[in-house]
Amino acid sequence: MESSISRSLDADGNVSVVVAGEIDFSNADELAGFLREAVAATAPRVVRVDLRQATFIDSTGLGALIEGYRATTAIGSRFLVVNPTPTFRRVLDVTGLCAFFGLSDPVAADPLGQAQATGA
Repeated sequence: MESSISRSLDADGNVSVVVAGEIDFSNADELAGFLREAVAATAPRVVRVDLRQATFIDSTGLGALIEGYRATTAIGSRFLVVNPTPTFRRVLDVTGLCAFFGLSDPVAADPLGQAQATGA
């Protein structure tokens, strides 16, 4: 499956990164580099990684998110994963990464209130 990564900067200087498709060994380095570059280039207050369109993640993908978290928090900024699918949410919960990625905060997890009820 093809994947894509895009970045935007909002009026407040916050970075949003949208990941679509799979995050695995074939593109995890690209995602990590993309996140590090976004932090270095813009010094944002907040980096949001939107996983609404992501379909799969493996351990190297989780490592890329952790690298993004480290780069962001190293400059005193906040790193958030937003709009995870129920499957992604479970993976992040099982691995203990929810709190690191701001998912213990329901507003951060779904800032626009667009998550669908899963019954889980």
